[in-house]
Amino acid sequence: MTASARGPRVQIALHDSITEIAAADWDALSPPGRDGRPRDPFTTHRFLAALERSGSVGPGTGWEAKHLSVRQDGRLLAAMPLYAKGHSQGEYVFDHAFADAWQRAGGQYYPKLQAAVPFTPATGPRLLGDPALRPILLRALREVTEGNGLSSAHITFCTADEAAAGTREGYLHRVTQQFHWHDAGYGDFTGFLAALSSRKRKTIRRERAQAQDFGGDIVALTGTALQPAHWEAFWRFYQDTGHRKWGRPYLTRAFFDEVHRTMADDILLVLALRDGRPVAGALNFIGADTLFGRYWGCIEDHPCLHFELCYYQAIDWALAHGLSRVEAGAQGEHKVARGYLPAEIHSLHWFADPRFREAVADYLRAEAAAVGEEMHLLESYGPFRRGPIPEEEEERE
Repeated sequence: MTASARGPRVQIALHDSITEIAAADWDALSPPGRDGRPRDPFTTHRFLAALERSGSVGPGTGWEAKHLSVRQDGRLLAAMPLYAKGHSQGEYVFDHAFADAWQRAGGQYYPKLQAAVPFTPATGPRLLGDPALRPILLRALREVTEGNGLSSAHITFCTADEAAAGTREGYLHRVTQQFHWHDAGYGDFTGFLAALSSRKRKTIRRERAQAQDFGGDIVALTGTALQPAHWEAFWRFYQDTGHRKWGRPYLTRAFFDEVHRTMADDILLVLALRDGRPVAGALNFIGADTLFGRYWGCIEDHPCLHFELCYYQAIDWALAHGLSRVEAGAQGEHKVARGYLPAEIHSLHWFADPRFREAVADYLRAEAAAVGEEMHLLESYGPFRRGPIPEEEEERE
């Protein structure tokens, strides 16, 4: 796969591994946020390298690195985490219908190009570097797609600003939804509960009490508190969930060893321990202002323990550590009752065939209208009260 250069002093290149780019150069494209933490831990060099070193992406996985870089006089100015995809798995912005239509029309949809973080439905920058250089990245991606005879290029879970930039460059903008929790100045979990309707408040209290009654302790671990034995336990949880939900876990066992070695301070692992033995757990990654929930699993079933480890413990931890948002992963309308409200998710799509591009554009316009209506409806089912708590209600509680 080839990329063309732009002018005598700007070079555009594709890289078969993130290790071809110096970690300091790559990470410098995304300035850190509060306390020096990366705003998005998933586009850090260390996270992408962990995926590659562990064999979670690479030959035979359907995710082959083709990271795109823009340099001038040898200095890295902009970049994009980019993969040649042999399927549409592990993306969470599904294009199976596009693939089916393309192939029924006699075309070859795969391989395609995907600017994304593999297996990670979390919004973050995909066009790294100075925003003024986004048009260069977007045009380069389009030229690589067309120059190599590929069907399409996709930029998934990008930011709203990036989506606007892509639309100006002729990409199709797709809007889907997730469920996120936002801190409205609650202070602590009690303050969050006070913002809910009485019925929802009582439901959450009941769920937390049921979960805490599983017969053990719940611990939140990060940094040096994380030990190899914790990952051995979590690997069992991850395998169980993966086999039940999507057939084959995407990540290898070695991935968890890699992130333990290079990203322990970026991780929050919430475990339920019974007699000192982990029986369930939820894995989160920590950004500058967001806690990103990623994986959950268990080897014992206990009422409401999933809600406690994945949602309520995440809110608790975010409030205690000054994070303003919790992203709880893909799908799940059940999250609305627990304070996670609909949020727009953005992606960009380019199709080499102009007729197909026009057909998809019509579909995406109709889909966006439907998503907007559904978000409005789900928002109305949210747990938040519409006014102050009456004094008599406060006394009853």
